[in-house]
Formats: sequence, C-alpha cells, structure tokens
Amino acid sequence: MKKLKLDHDLAERVKKGKKTSTWRLYDDKDISVNDELELIDKVDPKNPETWQVAGIAKVDRVIEKRLGELTPEDFAGHETFASEEALLDTYRQYYGPQVTLETPVKMIHFTLQKKDRPKTEEAAQDLLPRLKEAKLYTDGGSRGNPGPSASGFAVLDMDGQVIAKEGVYLGVTTNNQAEYQALKLGMELAKKMGVSELYVYMDSLLVINQMKGIFKVKNRDLWPIHEAIKQLASQFTHVTYTHVPRELNKIADSAVNEALDAAAKQQ
Repeated sequence: MKKLKLDHDLAERVKKGKKTSTWRLYDDKDISVNDELELIDKVDPKNPETWQVAGIAKVDRVIEKRLGELTPEDFAGHETFASEEALLDTYRQYYGPQVTLETPVKMIHFTLQKKDRPKTEEAAQDLLPRLKEAKLYTDGGSRGNPGPSASGFAVLDMDGQVIAKEGVYLGVTTNNQAEYQALKLGMELAKKMGVSELYVYMDSLLVINQMKGIFKVKNRDLWPIHEAIKQLASQFTHVTYTHVPRELNKIADSAVNEALDAAAKQQ
C-alpha cells in the first residue's frame, strides 16, 4: 500500500471530511485511480515517533495540470489561495524555488474508507485519532444508588466536535463510584489518544471539588479510584476540572443511559 505523509492540520481536516484531495508536485509514487493510500499524520514533523495512521483512502480521480492552468473547480475539496503568487509561495516552501506556473501538479481526489472494527486492543489504539488538547465530558449514574450503574464519557476536540463517545455498564455500584469510574475511563481514553492538555467537565460538584483538593474524600470505598485518577492525571502536562450544570453534560449523560438501557434489555 502506498503511503502519503500529511501535515497535522491537513490530516485533521481529512479526518473531519473537510478535505478530500491532496496536490502533489513531482509525484514519485505514481498514484493512480483505485490505489489505496495509507495517510500518515505527521503530528510532530521533527519526531517520527509521533506519526500516526490518519486513515486509509481510496483514490477516485487523478487530474494533472500546470499550476497556471488551474480553474476554480480544481479547488473543490482543497484549500484556496488569494492569488497565483500565494499559491507559488506555498509550494515553493515545500518543493523549492524552482516551482513556477509551468510546473505540473497532480490533483489526487480520494474517499476516506471506513475502518473495520479492530480485533485487538493494540489495533484499536492504533486507530484512535491523535489530539494534543481535548475536552473530556464524563457522567455516571446509578438506578437505585446503589443499583445498576454505568459510566459515560466523551472526548471532544477544542472546536467542540465529538471525537469519541462511550458508555460502560458497571453492574451494581453507587452513583459516586460510577462518576469516578467515568472520569478514570475517560482519562485513560484521552491518554491513549496522545492528549497532553486535558480539560475535564462534570456535573458532579462533589467529584470536581475532591479532584481539586477542595473537599476531602471521606468515603473509603472511593479512596483507591481517587488515588488512581490522581496518578493518571500526573501523566498529562495539564489537567483542569470544571463543574457544569447537567444540561451542559448531555453527551456523557446520554452515554450513561444508553449503556443502562442496553444492559436492562439483556437481563
């Protein structure tokens, strides 16, 4: 499979469906229609260890023109430029001062393929999108307190787009245990996604204030998980905890109820 390396910003736009083409000058891979491409996100261009697979794409169309012959239709699915000079300046940064309006450009239009469900935990981690900063919304609920419980959490990018959402059935626990489990599970997911700066939002004022150190953890059953989360938080560069009203935590709340409803149907 042929590989295409993408700058991080470009890879993010591809994953969000905002970009469906890439332009290549001096194409040394001889990319053709129906080729499958492994798109590589160069998270930190200077550190290949951070590079991740952004997805697999199938080539739909390949068009070759001179840079000076491009029309407005050619920019569909691609960023635009204020002028021909701006276009030349951009590509000279990548390919050198020899780029002119006579230079051929290969416009590669592709469709990002849906990923199959990973068969192993390691494969699942490889398919996770990579984020430096993220928002984490978490919630926990117990129908009975104690009673059937579930945790819900969602990782969002800084623009508010949901990147990952999950609900996990816990069995019989208390509401506070479910809240703490949601926070722990959500932070573990964020860590796997490479997040270093995490902004946590919960509607549990108790958990928020206990994580901030404002309230003491008096319930001994919560001591172990509280300590585990503190250790987990230390692995991030920056973590904040913010209390939000329930109406602003609907994403995580819905994940809780979906998990509880699914478990109830199986019983």
